[in-house]
Amino acid sequence: MHRFYIPNMTCGGCAKSVTRALLGTDPQARIEAYPQAQEVRVDSALDEGAFLAALAAAGYPGLQRPNNDRLTGE
Repeated sequence: MHRFYIPNMTCGGCAKSVTRALLGTDPQARIEAYPQAQEVRVDSALDEGAFLAALAAAGYPGLQRPNNDRLTGE
């Protein structure tokens, strides 16, 4: 599971755009977006670099967040 902090994902519309970008990289991925926490979780076997590149290309540059860092929006 990959976790990304996306500073400019602030609403549901942003979360949908982020989800589309990530699914474009891996259509089989399971995506959970939390706009309130500016975080997205991606369950995929692909490397996080592919997802970071897709996020940047979509205008939502992200940072990888360690899996042990507690999500504040849950």
